Amino acid sequence: MAKIFNCKTLFVALGLGITTVSLFAPVVWANSSKTQIVAQSAERFRVVGNEPFWGVDVSQKGIVYTWLSDTQRKQTFRYVAPQKAEGRPLDVLRVYRLGGRADNLLIINKVNGYCSDTMSDTKYPYTATLILGNTVRTGCAEKR
Repeated sequence: MAKIFNCKTLFVALGLGITTVSLFAPVVWANSSKTQIVAQSAERFRVVGNEPFWGVDVSQKGIVYTWLSDTQRKQTFRYVAPQKAEGRPLDVLRVYRLGGRADNLLIINKVNGYCSDTMSDTKYPYTATLILGNTVRTGCAEKR
């Protein structure tokens, strides 16, 4: 799957064409009453990646990114409702804007077939891309 990023729009090539996801669409923040309702029914996801080892847990309590450097590190973001691609269900492609910044994104994309963790050969139904500023990590994801 090819990914092309710029400041205003994210294009995700899905094999059947190009899907456009606006990165500047309205986002509902965790401190609003609307998000509290969404967060209560929010789906949970677990994202894993390696080389280096990293992971993300998405739940109504927050979006927690962990990674290994010299020690185990952790960064927690408020939960935000995911954005979906126009014309596609949320279960196919969801984009979380982390910390309210356009350059901090978690993208979870359902795949035909599976995503394989190269260390354990575990099969997952989603791919994941984590973008934190200039750092881009790819991995696999599953609902919890």
